[in-house]
Amino acid sequence: MIVKASIISLSLLLSPFMAYAHGDEDHSEQSHTPQSGTMATMGLGEKPQRLPDGSVFMPKATQHKLALRTLVSSESRVAQTLELNGHVVMDPNTSGLVQPLQAGRLMAGPNGLPMLGQRVRKGEVLAQVIPSVSAIDLANQQTQIADWQVRVQLAQKELARLQSLANSVPRKDIDAAKSEVAALHAQMKALKKGVTQAELLLSPVDGVIASATAINGQVVESKEVLFEIIDPQRLMVEAFAYDPGIAARVVSANIQGEKGDLSFVGSGRALREGSIPLLFRTNNATNLVLGQPVKLIAQTDQYAQGVVLPISAIVKNAANEPIVWLHEAPESFRAESVQVQPLNSDQVVVSGLKPQQRVVVKGVTLLNQIR
Repeated sequence: MIVKASIISLSLLLSPFMAYAHGDEDHSEQSHTPQSGTMATMGLGEKPQRLPDGSVFMPKATQHKLALRTLVSSESRVAQTLELNGHVVMDPNTSGLVQPLQAGRLMAGPNGLPMLGQRVRKGEVLAQVIPSVSAIDLANQQTQIADWQVRVQLAQKELARLQSLANSVPRKDIDAAKSEVAALHAQMKALKKGVTQAELLLSPVDGVIASATAINGQVVESKEVLFEIIDPQRLMVEAFAYDPGIAARVVSANIQGEKGDLSFVGSGRALREGSIPLLFRTNNATNLVLGQPVKLIAQTDQYAQGVVLPISAIVKNAANEPIVWLHEAPESFRAESVQVQPLNSDQVVVSGLKPQQRVVVKGVTLLNQIR
């Protein structure tokens, strides 16, 4: 009886190992091989890895380290958009140019030459231009001055003669002679200043110096742009469209990578290098500079259905196609190909997703790099 009891006890101890046996099969590497499907997450350990079916296994601890965040997808009615190329231009009502009317030598104003970024007031003297005078012009001026000096002397002698005959000459003749002498003095004074008087360059608007090419003592030409003055809060963006129907459908726009909306001002009625110019006004844009090339996302008056997602949720696969990552199980993620259309500077409209799917919107780049 003692021997029989020992045999029964030994068989009970060995029973757990015998339950997993399957003939002569080799199980030495089977437990370490990833498998597709939901069962693939069993026995994979704590290391993130991509499974043969393209999905990614990622333990919860790693998800917390990578700060993954998801968003439940839902369809909504959004405006259709267009991508346009453009550049930043100045607002003609709040900006201005400073140009001399004549050639000459540039000199600083009473407050010195303004620097880039300096704020100026309307009517402030920014610089002055001393006209360039040739030897012939200077000789002609001196000849005319000498001629006027003779006229002044003759007028003064006539005035003195009339004043000596004040008792027999009408008072009006004496007053006329005085007026003629004063007029000749004023004309001669204006003639002396006419060629050498400096031209004052005034600020046409209140604003900030956007560009300055002025140097003290510089010789400038007529109509040369020396200063550009802008209001940084009220710049404009000029975009270009190649379809005349686009101008009738545009409502507003956004600059890609910039916050804030652009209000649509209007469109041109004449082609410029084969395209139609569209003008937008910025609203409190502080990161734009004149001439900066920008990409616009213009919203139209037409609508479509789609899932709105942050632009950070979109990544590219090996075939350079846009994809999103879906959180299908607690530790399983799957890539899904989608069609993407920009909505504004921060969001995109995605088609190809079903409602109530959990889409990864943060940490997607790190998730996409797992191999």
